[in-house]
Amino acid sequence: MPDNSTEHPNSIHQKIQTIRNQKVMLDFDLAMLYEVETKVLNQAVKRNLERFPLDFMFKLTMTEWKSMRSQFVTAANLQLDSRNDLTSVSLWKRNLSAIPFAFTEHGVTMVASILRSKKAVEMNIAIVRAFILLRQMAMQNESLTLKLEQIRKELYLKLAEHDNQLSAIYEVIENLLEDNNAKKKWEDRDRIGYK
Repeated sequence: MPDNSTEHPNSIHQKIQTIRNQKVMLDFDLAMLYEVETKVLNQAVKRNLERFPLDFMFKLTMTEWKSMRSQFVTAANLQLDSRNDLTSVSLWKRNLSAIPFAFTEHGVTMVASILRSKKAVEMNIAIVRAFILLRQMAMQNESLTLKLEQIRKELYLKLAEHDNQLSAIYEVIENLLEDNNAKKKWEDRDRIGYK
């Protein structure tokens, strides 16, 4: 079945934030994707709060919101045409005291079920795919990290073994020099190499 969604999962994943060690999307980003006003989305959520336990949705603290807002300002200053960006427009219209909701992957799915529009269903599919893509990338990263750690340990063991062998060789050489040549004058010592 073809995907009719207008947003590609790679562009959606840029709207996925990590807050409190969870991957979430903020209400204004979801509203933009679902093509509804943030106020409408939040009203629908508030009418159905029983569908949104804490592992589906939470409200940011004022400290988290101020920190994120300052990050958005920095990012917007880096983009010359940020005024054309719908996220920026939605963000700048938002009252600073109106703290956004953060929705986990399950919360995003639940939002789509309460909005019930065709666009919400299409976007929900694209958003879930973006979350899956991020999870796959994290698992690949974890696998690579484990392989690198295994290689590091193997190298460490080989280097430690090599160091022990070199130490033994140096010790033998020092003992040979001390035993045979220590009592002889420099001119009388045995020479190493071709004679």
